[in-house]
Amino acid sequence: MGEATVMSEVAERQDERWLSAVMHGAFLVLLASSFVRYLAHDRSQGHVLTVSCLYALLGLIYVAGARWAPAPRTGDRATGRHLGWLAGVSACWVVLLMWAPSATWCLMPILFAGPHRLPTRVAVPVGALLTALVVASQLRGGSGATNPNMLLAPPAVAAVATAVLVRLKRQSARQRVLIAGLVATRESLARSERAAGTLAERQRLSAEIHDVLAQGLASQQMLLRAAEQLWSTDATAARRHVADATAIVERGLVEARRFVRDLGPADLADHTLSVALAALAVRETTPRLTVTFHEEGVVGSVPPPVSSAALRIAQGALANVREHANAGRAVITLTHLEHEVCLDIADDGTGCAPGTTEVPPPRGERTPADDRGFGLPAMRRRARSAGGTLRLESTPQEGTVLTATFPMSS
Repeated sequence: MGEATVMSEVAERQDERWLSAVMHGAFLVLLASSFVRYLAHDRSQGHVLTVSCLYALLGLIYVAGARWAPAPRTGDRATGRHLGWLAGVSACWVVLLMWAPSATWCLMPILFAGPHRLPTRVAVPVGALLTALVVASQLRGGSGATNPNMLLAPPAVAAVATAVLVRLKRQSARQRVLIAGLVATRESLARSERAAGTLAERQRLSAEIHDVLAQGLASQQMLLRAAEQLWSTDATAARRHVADATAIVERGLVEARRFVRDLGPADLADHTLSVALAALAVRETTPRLTVTFHEEGVVGSVPPPVSSAALRIAQGALANVREHANAGRAVITLTHLEHEVCLDIADDGTGCAPGTTEVPPPRGERTPADDRGFGLPAMRRRARSAGGTLRLESTPQEGTVLTATFPMSS
């Protein structure tokens, strides 16, 4: 149950307590005033002691019921105790009405405090019956010419009160249905948001694993295989490959620990995007691939989400170049424009056909790492997560250019 629903129920209970207090107070005031009127005008008819006892009994039953048999909350069924109290109050009032016509003024609080909590099909006939008894009492106790108000006023007042109560009950029922629907809708939206958040987190995790762990493992595998092939013929080169693989392992551990703590790339912890890209170019440079970094435009502050996405995209793009493009040179260019920042990764490799989303390795050279299924789709998700776009331009045998553009308002 939401906080808004709880607050609504608390407010509804406060309103019901306020209404009950007003109705109970009005009944006691009218009961006392009708008794005073009886003593002032009708005591000459005798039976003063009997009527006084009936007044006292009606007051006691009413107060006891208000304390021990409270009315049900709106929309709930009346309890047997409350129905018994209502029957006792009504019966005592009817008997009192036979001796003291001035007790008719107590009818309205009784109607509000009792029958309006009953089902409409029961409350309306009960109210009509009590109103008819009031009219009969007025006619019996009247003298001289019949006053039209005695016949018309009680039914008119009772009709207005009944119409107002019925409308309020129906409106309350509609509001409860509406609130229940809103609560159900909110819960459904909450479930959908949780599912969407889970899916987004799964995609983020898959991208992080692809860019950080999988790419590092692929590089280690390639270096260790090269070291194995050279170990017997060129031990120095083999050891250099092993050292490079060890450095990649150490860096992968740093990234993995930061990844577990849900932090950004390690290169951005203490450096700007430009420094991180320059360091990436140095690390990715090998005897077979030369990577350089250039920066253009007026250098400004790049938002952290853009910096993180751009660095990850550059890492993924260079991994593709290293593993698939058979390129000898790659260039990373970071361009600062007035309202956006552009990252270009260009290589002179084999390229790919237009519309291709992955650069396939040469036939017969596929490895399990090549079946990861991420690459450009993961880069596009990263670009979108920072409000940017990703574009691939490639021509077979003429190289590839990957461009990521980010708005500086991200």
